[in-house]
Amino acid sequence: MTTVLTSPSNPKLKQIRALRQRKQREASGLFLVEGIHHVGEAVAAGAEVEYLCYAPDLLESHFARELVESQSALGLPCYATTPQIFESLAEKDNPPGILAVVRQKRVMLARLTPDNFAWGVALVAPQDPGNVGTILRTIDAVGASGLLLLENGVDLYHPGAVRASMGALFWLPVAAAPFVEFAHWARQHGYHLYGASARGSVDYGSVTGYQRPMILLLGSEQKGLTAEQAAECERLIRLPMHGRVSSLNLAVAAGVLLYAVASKQ
Repeated sequence: MTTVLTSPSNPKLKQIRALRQRKQREASGLFLVEGIHHVGEAVAAGAEVEYLCYAPDLLESHFARELVESQSALGLPCYATTPQIFESLAEKDNPPGILAVVRQKRVMLARLTPDNFAWGVALVAPQDPGNVGTILRTIDAVGASGLLLLENGVDLYHPGAVRASMGALFWLPVAAAPFVEFAHWARQHGYHLYGASARGSVDYGSVTGYQRPMILLLGSEQKGLTAEQAAECERLIRLPMHGRVSSLNLAVAAGVLLYAVASKQ
């Protein structure tokens, strides 16, 4: 039987609102997934969904209605609410009427090896959640193995990162680690590190091939790679800039380089 939540002070609704804050996501180990496609991908990937919340009057998608029905039949708690309450929960205007509360998946760097992580991307202290999600989506598109987040930075489970990943978050391993631990891990497993830098000595278009296992290393949006981080790379690759701007958006740069790597392996 479907439970209908009509009070804004209901504990489940209060929890959903609280999960917009990073400290609550970190304390609870939970995060929000909004939208029909994203919730569908979470379920399809076998993510640990705690419960669904939906507004029947907003849920026009046949797929979404079937999703709620099938998950409810399997015993997953599914809470209905009014359009007004659901809109107060949603981050965007005109929400599609469904969201999920999902448990975060922790992947340890030590569990990744060239056998299960042949090539991927490492980001040093990224600051924009949209960039992180978009890069994950591109990693999935080119068939790379996953993502490493180094030196903290943005929360992987920020709603903007989850949304921008378009479901790739649920299928790919993402591990977080300090740079020192990452560097030791890379040397231990024989990874080839290719760094992206405006100071790189090699134009990306002139690289004839990339050796696996490999990691494409990119610095933060503002600072790029430090001298110490660049020194860990066997090659520093640059993107040519022919206009007045000095650099590309992090996700755009990663996309260009990922497709270049994929075409030359």
